Amino acid sequence: MTLLKASKVSKAFGGLKAVSNFELEINSGDLMGLIGPNGAGKTTVFNLLTGVYEPTDGQIELDGKNIVGLKPYQITQHGIARTFQNIRLFSELTVLDNVKVAYHFHVKYSILEAVSRLGRFHSEEAKIEEQALSLLKVFNLADKRDELAKNLPYGEQRRLEIARAMATKPKLLLLDEPAAGMNPQETQELMKMIRWIRKEFNLTVLLIEHDMSLVMGVCERILVLDYGSVIARGTPTEIRNNPKVIEAYLGEEVPGC
Repeated sequence: MTLLKASKVSKAFGGLKAVSNFELEINSGDLMGLIGPNGAGKTTVFNLLTGVYEPTDGQIELDGKNIVGLKPYQITQHGIARTFQNIRLFSELTVLDNVKVAYHFHVKYSILEAVSRLGRFHSEEAKIEEQALSLLKVFNLADKRDELAKNLPYGEQRRLEIARAMATKPKLLLLDEPAAGMNPQETQELMKMIRWIRKEFNLTVLLIEHDMSLVMGVCERILVLDYGSVIARGTPTEIRNNPKVIEAYLGEEVPGC
């Protein structure tokens, strides 16, 4: 079943076309990678899918419904969550509060109940804290619940960012270079975690990554961008041996393949 479909999507900034006639179809349960040299347009694609940018042309559908023109928070409410290449946590909030913030997309109490702290407020907040703690346990962060996010080691900050994205209860999780800054051992742990959350949460995952060992090791299908256009799509084996892909990476074999 098709979950996300992008049809002939383009994005121009003045005279520069960052993405041109981009086509993407992701089925429920897919674990797909989006790769390409620096400046290929990968993050622009993520920004288009999440409403940060609006396409110059084309259409993007989630569950068959057009999401072009929706604000990022509305797209999140529809079921797309993302992380960022540069970690964007609320650094002065605790680990627990970072996750609780994301759960507030789903609160049922009114603004009046929140201000007065009456009605459904206390029961809803208790439920949110319970859910947030459960999620922190899943990501092995429960013992850090009261620490400020800025004080976590880098790898744990990455885990917290993914946990916060999961708190929005997404159908589709977009990971923008999740292994950036990680050492080889952390990258291996990340691979296991991506596979696990896809299975445990019945999730669909699309990731951008420069670490080809991670991409080839975890993704089932891969899409390759170069200068804003798709130059290849296929399995890791097909991508590894594709002449256009090899040429895009400066005429060399793709690192880690």
